[in-house]
Amino acid sequence: MSLLDHVIFLLCVALATGAQTLTGFAFGLVLLGLTSVLAIAPLVEVTNVISILVLANLAALFARRRPVLAKPQLLPAVAASLLCVPLGVWLLHRFSADAAMALQMLLGATILGCALLLGARSRPFAQVSGAGPFAAVGALSGVLGGLFSASGPPIVYLFYRQPLPLDTIRHSLVVLFAANSLWRLLLMVKDGAFTLTTVWMSLQAIPVVIATTWLVQRYGPIQSVRLVRRLVLLLLAAAGLGLLGQGAAGFLR
Repeated sequence: MSLLDHVIFLLCVALATGAQTLTGFAFGLVLLGLTSVLAIAPLVEVTNVISILVLANLAALFARRRPVLAKPQLLPAVAASLLCVPLGVWLLHRFSADAAMALQMLLGATILGCALLLGARSRPFAQVSGAGPFAAVGALSGVLGGLFSASGPPIVYLFYRQPLPLDTIRHSLVVLFAANSLWRLLLMVKDGAFTLTTVWMSLQAIPVVIATTWLVQRYGPIQSVRLVRRLVLLLLAAAGLGLLGQGAAGFLR
């Protein structure tokens, strides 16, 4: 990576952190989508960095406040998600070794689909869903977490349909993402897929994550979360379309 690539990478980290802090989701997809479209670093390296940065975001977010969690819904979602993270990691190794272009297109389609899903106007449910739906959706999130270090879209959609306080939703999502990230990180280290490049990129980015989280919490437009959410979805849609376009162009060469 050149000096310019490092600067652009840190700007992408700041943008993804701001989105995550305000909305409770999108850190992994925003960072992965931007770095992939801009071709800053290999996808496997970036997914490993995301796993570390999600943990840093958790530490910064709850350093001086206690999380408010929806435990009856969060526990089955986390349990099912952790069970399925290894499947996603296995798929990542398989794709990255045999079909890098197909992996890029799958990522683009996933990001675009997530943007459309999260952008759908849906009214909250009349009552909070039970453990079954959260376990099922948590399992899908685990596969995405292992594959792209981006567990968000399915579980975000389900949580945002619940008649729960916004802080409870956001805090629960951050905890789930952090649990998946820690488990994925341990699996990648075990498989020998954790490199010095990952460490170096993470060390650069962690101060940016901590500083951005603090700044957004203190000065961010909390009253404009809906607007921020729409901007994040537009950003995801643009990144997804960009990756699909790049993949299609690669296949046509």
